[in-house]
Amino acid sequence: MLSRVTGLLRELLIARAFGASAFTDAFFVAFRIPNLLRRLFAEGAFSQAFVPILAEYRAQQGSEPTKELVDKVATALVWVLVATCALGIVATPLIVVFIATGLKSNQAAFDAGVVMTRIMFPYIVFMSMVALSGGILNTWREFRIPALTPVLLNISFIAASLFVAPHLQQPIYALAFAVFVGGMLQLAIQIPALVKIGMLPRIAFNPLVAFRNPGVRRVIRQMVPATFAVSVAQISLLINTNIASRLANGSVSWISYADRLMEFPTALLGVALGTILLPSLSKANSDGDAAEYSALLDWGLRLTFLFALPASVLLITLPVPFTTTLFHYGKFNVQDVSMTANALIAYGVGLIGLILVRILAPGFYAKQNIKTPVKIAIVVLIATQLMNLVFVPWIAHAGLALAIGLGACLNAGCLFWGLRKRGIYTPQQGWLLFFIKLSGALFLLAGVSLWMAGHFNWTGLQAQPLARVGALAAVMIGCGVAYFGALLAMGFRPGDFRRMAS
Repeated sequence: MLSRVTGLLRELLIARAFGASAFTDAFFVAFRIPNLLRRLFAEGAFSQAFVPILAEYRAQQGSEPTKELVDKVATALVWVLVATCALGIVATPLIVVFIATGLKSNQAAFDAGVVMTRIMFPYIVFMSMVALSGGILNTWREFRIPALTPVLLNISFIAASLFVAPHLQQPIYALAFAVFVGGMLQLAIQIPALVKIGMLPRIAFNPLVAFRNPGVRRVIRQMVPATFAVSVAQISLLINTNIASRLANGSVSWISYADRLMEFPTALLGVALGTILLPSLSKANSDGDAAEYSALLDWGLRLTFLFALPASVLLITLPVPFTTTLFHYGKFNVQDVSMTANALIAYGVGLIGLILVRILAPGFYAKQNIKTPVKIAIVVLIATQLMNLVFVPWIAHAGLALAIGLGACLNAGCLFWGLRKRGIYTPQQGWLLFFIKLSGALFLLAGVSLWMAGHFNWTGLQAQPLARVGALAAVMIGCGVAYFGALLAMGFRPGDFRRMAS
């Protein structure tokens, strides 16, 4: 929650200081490149391959082999990342052209994108090591420090926007420096926690020794299909970025601002639950407890529907209140509000799929089955780009967001079907009644949100930010009372979801 709140504050300040322009598009394009590699080396492929094997080592082989595995994996990862970073800095102009051909129409913005990409490239080294550290700490059931680390990046952004940007000849560069500093801070905060559990990695100067380790080879074998799976999703994202760069100026920024709002429930629910589920499922798999494995997935799915569906309803019914309250300041004008709100509605349609994928995919990863998600990802990539052909000519940049969300729903459906077909997941009793009651609460939520939001002129309150914040708070409180009150009236109790969490 703290990470998402500070993330929204950072986007508010960026929107106020820079708005949606060719230069903000250049920053978001530049930031997407290290983010892509971070997901390949870190949160995506690496974590999916490393955490189940680490959990197996800890459960079956003891502390010394586990520590050796950590040291060797860290050594191999660092040297691969350093080489990738050096190559990327040299080839940055070609990479930027490949990702966002539309930037070439504005040479100044393109040059800024190249400079910012080079500044931010070392971020992948920091964040990949953060992912390694987070995987270790999560396996040791320490979730707080890894969850807290994104706050430091957000603080770095906030400080750069307020105190650094005004003093630079090209203010947008402050955001690139913030990424570099934020990456260092996120890695630094992990070190004391790793020392405490005796798992601080030792990096060797000879990477060949690390690559000869059997555990490292197993991680690499698992990473190859995992990297391909993550690459498929990122290829879709890069294609969408390229398409957006060729639409109206600001399109990349509008999608990015909407994406930040969409990421609030995605991270709070999908990332948090997925982070907890993967080591828990890996342990259940190592113990051979199939019933516990299925029950954990069932618990995760119920919590997801309980909280993700109302979040989706609110994104669809309150796009303008959210966008104006958070971003409608300074250079962020009424058109930017309208365009960002359109993208936010599109994201809301597919939000449930985006979150469900984070819950269902660990059901395969914990069993070290990554090939199935890869096959599904290829189908989703093709389907997403076919949807772009239909949606983008119709609703421009919002079509890209809609295609991503519907593609995620297709992904989640295929993952669910695969888990059921293999007998990995068996739904527990009560799902039909659960959905009937939940649907009633959601209809009430939609009505209350539309009725309450209709009483305020959200763009007209630009000069009264505190009043607008208060209005949104009142709407959210009313929505919360209506939704959770309806759930309580229909028999839902917190204790119903507590058993598997303990």
